[in-house]
Amino acid sequence: MLDASRRPAGVSIAAGARCETLARSRPHCHPAASPLDSPAVRLAIPRETAPREQRVSLIPETVGRLVKSGFQAAVETGAGLAAGHPDDAYRAAGAGIANDFAACTSGAQVVFKVREPSEAEIAAIPEGALLLGLLGRGEDAARIERYRTRRLGVFSLNALPRISRAQKMDALSSMAACAGYKAVLLAANTTGKFFPLLMTAAGTVAPARVFVLGAGVAGLQAIATAKRLGAVVEAFDVRPAVKEEVQSLGATFVDMALGEAGVGAGGYAKELDEQRNEQIRQTIAARLPVTDVVISTASIPGRKAPLLLPAAAVATMRPGSVIVDLAAESGGNCALTQPGTTVVDHHVTIHGPLDLAATLATHASQMYSRNLYELIVHLAKDAKLNVDFSDEITRGCCLTYDGRAAGELTAAGKSA
Repeated sequence: MLDASRRPAGVSIAAGARCETLARSRPHCHPAASPLDSPAVRLAIPRETAPREQRVSLIPETVGRLVKSGFQAAVETGAGLAAGHPDDAYRAAGAGIANDFAACTSGAQVVFKVREPSEAEIAAIPEGALLLGLLGRGEDAARIERYRTRRLGVFSLNALPRISRAQKMDALSSMAACAGYKAVLLAANTTGKFFPLLMTAAGTVAPARVFVLGAGVAGLQAIATAKRLGAVVEAFDVRPAVKEEVQSLGATFVDMALGEAGVGAGGYAKELDEQRNEQIRQTIAARLPVTDVVISTASIPGRKAPLLLPAAAVATMRPGSVIVDLAAESGGNCALTQPGTTVVDHHVTIHGPLDLAATLATHASQMYSRNLYELIVHLAKDAKLNVDFSDEITRGCCLTYDGRAAGELTAAGKSA
């Protein structure tokens, strides 16, 4: 007979159940081994429940690599379905399938998430387990306190140091690339114009003019996508170092001679004084009357997004123009943006999408899964957890560990 105590309740192990039936008539038949019946580090991949979320933290390909390297894995049923990965694909990769969140995370040493877990989910995660995902930068004090109460080791890809060794774990860049691409498609689907130049029997159709605000990963992807569709593209960024990247993609860089004033730590943009911000807004506004589409991506980590498009400037755009504000979640670059919805003001359509990367669930999950894979193999050696706070990456992306705040963690020594 199967020993139910050897595996978490709710985990489906069909082979073992069939063998149990045979064992009644064949005493020599023993139950098939469960992928969870081993002393190896157990990984949990629960289903995401946040609104609009369609991604999964680990895809079957990544799970298979981890299982082959010595880990064991449990996947909540339906976790990968919205991203194109049915339960059978995870079974084939060597994972067990759990009926619900509690069964999936029961006994887990590491829990993978895309978005922050709910209060109930935090309470169900085993005390002392590691929690990996896009979990903020520690700004939610109440949530951090719940993590500390459960003594969870929380490692957020939002807080990953921007160093070369961490590039393979850079989920923010992965998701920004998805968002930049999808923003252009959203704009193209909304505008009443062709993006490319067309020579037709009915005459010449001029190409759409696209203005990209911010030339980080999302902005560069937006530039590349708009150019592929045939638009005339301009771009602006407060960091002069991105000028060559913008031009290499075939776009015109709008230079304001700000020098290094807009460059912050790690190469991110930083907040400018009001005089420079007004100079930026005037430069942008001067181009809006001849712009068909604005893709706005400007953001500052941990701060409210800079206001680049006042209502008066939007009013100068031609009727039918489109703004896609990718900074909507942090307040928006446009004064008229309403996060999570679309509005029409001054005959201009303004999109304020949230979690746009989640709408590209299949490829976004593929990229995110690879980022998480690099993080877990960084935190483990030979499939055994080896959390080393002397390492800059480990220390930098840890929000709390074993009941301690990130600032209390030692910069030397190891802890498992």
